[in-house]
Amino acid sequence: MFVTFLHFTERREAAASFMAGHNAWIAQGFADGIFLCAGSLDHGAGGMILAAGEGRVAYDARVQADPFVVHGIVTAETHEIDAKRTIPALAFLRAAA
Repeated sequence: MFVTFLHFTERREAAASFMAGHNAWIAQGFADGIFLCAGSLDHGAGGMILAAGEGRVAYDARVQADPFVVHGIVTAETHEIDAKRTIPALAFLRAAA
């Protein structure tokens, strides 16, 4: 499982120009069954994605394809998490790639 934080850079003002592409990228992550949750960080600092179901190399490549990352609107910080305990509804995360 991965948690990725997308932190706005000094190029934040250019986000509107790439928002449609960023939203399409997020939609594709959900359609592919990789993204489990996406949302905004508090204080408008950026966003967060919870993902599972693909290996680190493929996931990193996916993140690097985000138009916000490509154009320097955000920096991506990804943490890989080895889930040891979950509620029953999230048990699949303990076996995620």
